[in-house]
Amino acid sequence: MNEFDIPIFKKSYDLYKLFNDYRRFIPKQDRYTIFERSENIILFVLENIMQASSESKQDKLSTLEKTSTKLNMLRIFIRLMKDIKTIDTKKYLILENAVDEIGRMLGGWIRSIK
Repeated sequence: MNEFDIPIFKKSYDLYKLFNDYRRFIPKQDRYTIFERSENIILFVLENIMQASSESKQDKLSTLEKTSTKLNMLRIFIRLMKDIKTIDTKKYLILENAVDEIGRMLGGWIRSIK
C-alpha cells in the first residue's frame, strides 16, 4: 500500500496547504510565534502518519498516540489564534473542522490497533 493513498495523510496534507495559504493574513508579530508553532505541529503530524504507515503494530500505537497529543495541542493553538484575533472566525471554523476530521480518523486508527 502506498503511504500517499492513506486518507488521513491526504487530509493532513490538505490541512498544511490550507494553513500555509493563511500565512499572508497573519500579522507579523504572530507569524513567527504561534503560527509557526502550529505549522510545525502540522508537519509533525504529517511525518508521524507517514512513519506509522510503515511501522509494526506495536510501534505504530506509540507513534499514533504521540500524534494525537500533538493534534490536541494544535486545536488549542488554533483556538488561541482566534481568541487573540490572529485569524478570523471563518478561518478558525475551516481549520477546526479539518483538524476535527483528522482527529476522528486518527482516533479510529488508534482504536483499530488496540
